Amino acid sequence: MRSTYDCDVLVIGGGIVGLSTAYAITRAAPGTRVTVLEKERGPARHQTGRNSGVIHSGVYYRPGSLKAQYATRGATEMVKFCAEYGIAHAVTGKLIVATAKPELPRLHALVQRGRENGIPVRELGPTQIAEYEPEVRGLAAIHVGTTGICDFVAVARQLAEASGAEIRYGAEVVRIDRRPALGAAVRTADGTIVRARVLVNCAGLHCDEIARLTGDDPGMRIVPFRGEYYTLARPDLVRGLVYPVPDPAFPFLGVHLTRGIDGGVHVGPNAVPALAREGYDWSVVRPRELGSTLSWPGSWRIARRHWRYGAGELRRSLSTAAFTTAVRRLLPAVAPEDLVPAAAGVRAQAVLRDGTLVDDFLIKEGPRTVHVLNAPSPAATASLPIGREVARRALAALAGT
Repeated sequence: MRSTYDCDVLVIGGGIVGLSTAYAITRAAPGTRVTVLEKERGPARHQTGRNSGVIHSGVYYRPGSLKAQYATRGATEMVKFCAEYGIAHAVTGKLIVATAKPELPRLHALVQRGRENGIPVRELGPTQIAEYEPEVRGLAAIHVGTTGICDFVAVARQLAEASGAEIRYGAEVVRIDRRPALGAAVRTADGTIVRARVLVNCAGLHCDEIARLTGDDPGMRIVPFRGEYYTLARPDLVRGLVYPVPDPAFPFLGVHLTRGIDGGVHVGPNAVPALAREGYDWSVVRPRELGSTLSWPGSWRIARRHWRYGAGELRRSLSTAAFTTAVRRLLPAVAPEDLVPAAAGVRAQAVLRDGTLVDDFLIKEGPRTVHVLNAPSPAATASLPIGREVARRALAALAGT
């Protein structure tokens, strides 16, 4: 029977989570035949390769949540993985800075949350902020020493190579025939059919669509949010990583300053609705995908609940002057001409029917299938433990066949 299948486990999606899953499967069960289908011509072309490259500490996330567990564990493992394979990285630490009095209670709450998650944090006053970042201004801050930076695209490439899996690029999935008694047969756009005993869905921006192709109801919809970045023309203004105090009502961390592994400083992102799942600027509109977003009841409930927040983000998207004003809260010396547009990213945010933004990682199972349905930031940081958990479920399904 083994010969009638092209592979034991078929992973859809060649981002860092999909490749980490393939890596974890072959490590846990040597000899398991794993194939990865990726519609792009190379790995990590979307969320993995379009972020600020930060190895998150886990300080933000609710104690006991998957994000808290996997980010804290994943940060340590990611640094070790990068060191083992010679991938550019650095443990830089970061500042989270309160610039207004209403933010102070939220900053103190982060101190407590960090301690509950086992993360050492140091509280700073204005003078101490200047010792770390001379150009940054704030009323108070915390320093999180375990935050770092790395090249996540290089990590994804290494995972692909080290996994021993068959990686097929340019393989867009268009149809899935999943049969609980047999497995799954997947057809790609060029007509190729791949048969597997177990299917793993790590399709990121398209994960809900892939879930529906298998016949499973994901119970959520991906609503894409574009994050727009700038590069700082005067990188000497920032030494490391500087973040605002996040609003706990939203899953976004706010506009921050990140000195990357290449020495450049990224500024951003904001968060505006994208008009396509891969809508990296306002000119990219895909009516079918936009219609999918607009037809989902949760999208309208988000809009009604958070329209003021959204209006501010939209204004900063359309106006460099407004974006500069937001940055000046942290970095008063910045001027509009210091901000050079850079590549944007799109966050694959899962939204429930009632308008709830799914706050934690979300992994569901169907017959012979594992779906990763919400894995935005800090999924790159947490990719190694996420991959092991998805691999555990996939291998359990494989054992039951």
